Formats: sequence, C-alpha cells, structure tokens
Amino acid sequence: MSHAIRIHETGGPEVLRWEEVEVPPPGPGELRLRQHAVGLNYIDTYHRGGLYPVPSLPSGLGLEGAGVVEAVGDEVEEFAVGDRVAYAHGPLGAYAEVRNLPAERAVKLPDAISFELGAAMMLQGLTAQYLVRRTHRVEAGDTILIHAAAGGVGSIVVQWAKALGATVIGTVGSEEKAERARTLGADHVIDYSREDFVRRVGEITDGRGVRVVYDSVGRDTFLRSLDCAQRLGMVVLFGNASGAVEPFNPLLLAQKGALFLTRPILAQYIATREELDEMAADLFAVVSSGQVRIDVNQCFALREAAEAHRALEGRRTTGASVLLP
Repeated sequence: MSHAIRIHETGGPEVLRWEEVEVPPPGPGELRLRQHAVGLNYIDTYHRGGLYPVPSLPSGLGLEGAGVVEAVGDEVEEFAVGDRVAYAHGPLGAYAEVRNLPAERAVKLPDAISFELGAAMMLQGLTAQYLVRRTHRVEAGDTILIHAAAGGVGSIVVQWAKALGATVIGTVGSEEKAERARTLGADHVIDYSREDFVRRVGEITDGRGVRVVYDSVGRDTFLRSLDCAQRLGMVVLFGNASGAVEPFNPLLLAQKGALFLTRPILAQYIATREELDEMAADLFAVVSSGQVRIDVNQCFALREAAEAHRALEGRRTTGASVLLP
C-alpha cells in the first residue's frame, strides 16, 4: 500500500495527515509515477489553509514532483515506462509516494538534472520564466525590484535577470538572506526589517523608480510596491505570502504614474502542451548552462510535511525545498 499526505479539513500544518492510499491503474491519458522527490511551495499552504479552495475534501496536496513512469494509460504516446519525468501545476496530489498524473502535465527530465532538482525547479522555475520572459520581458538595461529575493522564485529571478543584463534590486528580511541575495548576483539588497525599501529604491534609482516590481509578498508590500515603479512601469503581483491585498480603487494606478498591474498565475502560461514544452526547455537550458543555479537547501521527509510547512511559513527556508518520499 502506498502513502500520501492528505487533508480532511483546512487549517494549520496540523491538518496534514500521513495516510495509506490505493493508487488505481492509470486511466486514458494518464501516467503512474513513482515519485523520487516532491516540490514544497508556498501555494501548498494556501491550499492547506483554504485561501485557495481545493475541489473537495478529503484532498491531496502539492503541485510538483519528479520521478519514474511505472505505467502508462491508453492514448499516451509521448512517454514510456522507465522515463524520468517532472511536472508542475497538478492536479493536486504531489505529496505522495505514487500517483497518477495526466500525461499532458509532464515533461521529460534531462539526465543531467537530478530528481531533487527537477522537483525543486519546476513550479518556481516556470514561474520565474514567465515573470522575466513573458509577463515583462526583461532586457539589458532594465532595473527591476524583486521581493523575497532569497526565496525560491526570487533567487531564480535574481540570477535570470542578471544573465539578461538587468540591474537587480532585491528585498529580504534578514542579514543572512541579504548575503544569499548578494551571492546570487543582486546589485542592491534591501533588508526591509531595518530599511524603508521605498526610500532605498528611490535612492538607488535617483528617484526614477524601477521598470518592473515582482511582488509575491502581497498585503504587507503591495501599496508600497506601487511607489517603487517608474512612470508607465509595471507591478506584477504573483503571490500572497503576507495575505491577500485589500481592494483598492484602480484610479490609484493613474495617480502613481499610469502603472500597469497584473496578477498572473502559472496555469494560464502553460495552458497548452506547446507552451509547457517551450517554457520547460527554456528553464532547463538556463539551468544546464549554469546561468541559473537552483539550490535545494532544505530536504524534509514527506511524512514530515507539517514541519516543512511550519518552516516555510516561518520564513526559515532559503532557496528551494523538497519533500522526499
């Protein structure tokens, strides 16, 4: 019998249960995957806590992982038993030893990339890809601001934007994380626990502001993020680590400099097979070339997912984290 983490109600980390589950043969268009590593992401806490409702309860949890194909269902032609694969964006159920997965969600994992790295890089890496290559296409000479620059997505954005020739300003919450952001290549690092990041961005940019702000923090930073963008600049709100942003009058965007605001989600960027393959190939290329290094800094046993969530929500993690079945 296989095991998985499941929730029967929403709430804190204590609602995560390690349970025996039966995995049926894969249906048409599905793969059965023996997982070697599972990605840990902040969105998992949103599903667990109810901010992002799950389809029904009880429910699995988790959106990304990597492993080996054990069986394929009818109508699956692009994968075979024994293939190494990775995936992102569900459906929910990655917190499992074995699972079935729609084949359209998976990509083949290059031999040079480990299962741990594959599980750690897909959701955060594909998010970073759309942020710097599609939502706002970062170009040489851009000055950007990335909040949580030492976190999973932030650490990738810092490196990728630097490789593209941008000047990168990052915010962090401690000196330890500031040092990590500098190591990753950030040109300017602001510790928001000690400094006013709006004032510092103004000083760094001589009052001009930045071309784009990438904000995954949400409520605690959003309104001040608007103050960091230059005239006709863009604010990309792609997370809610501190809570959801309160409703506001869109006229505020005009008053702040006719700003562009977007709230992207990965699902809309990988809605087709072609988009997923193209974005994954771009991600694998920058990682394989060494332009972007993804550090798996924390490994937790899958059965200890509750402790992993506590560490993540307590901002006690840096870089990427994985759960090991």
